[in-house]
Amino acid sequence: MATVPAPAEVAPAPPKGKKKLIVIAALALLVLALVGGGAAFWLVQKKASASAEADDDGDTTADARPHKKKGDKQHLPVFLPMDMFTVNLADREAERYAQVGVTLELADTKTSDLLKAYMPAVRNDVLMLIAHKKASELQDRAGKVELAREIRRAAMKPLEDSDDKDGGTDEAPVRAVHFSSFIIQ
Repeated sequence: MATVPAPAEVAPAPPKGKKKLIVIAALALLVLALVGGGAAFWLVQKKASASAEADDDGDTTADARPHKKKGDKQHLPVFLPMDMFTVNLADREAERYAQVGVTLELADTKTSDLLKAYMPAVRNDVLMLIAHKKASELQDRAGKVELAREIRRAAMKPLEDSDDKDGGTDEAPVRAVHFSSFIIQ
């Protein structure tokens, strides 16, 4: 029988690069941070130079939004959701009803607090507006837009008296009416 030579002792292989992996990861993070910082610096400089050019040229066409004076704070709108309205419509040929969710976009929290005090009267006016509509009037976009205008006027009615006491404001207290739900059956 042939003798099989005994395998020579194999020396254990050194660990494959745990340190190398850590160094590569650290370098990758460093490169990523440098690229991100450079991009942020470039964007900030670009924005600063664009605003400086706009100030120098007096160019207002670059930004369609109205520019506020430096002392003015930009106010975020306040949204006041109203309870869901379920109303019988004015259709004579069939029993039809509408279920409408309305949210008011207001200028500030002061207006929101004031409207909350008048909410029963505002809800009554909105119910009456919807109840006098026919389903055919509310089916298309134009009818919904007209209803939104009427609701906005109804919501501003109690505020007109209080604005006279405050001296009035340039900005409308009720900016817009948004429908969160609109179902006609």
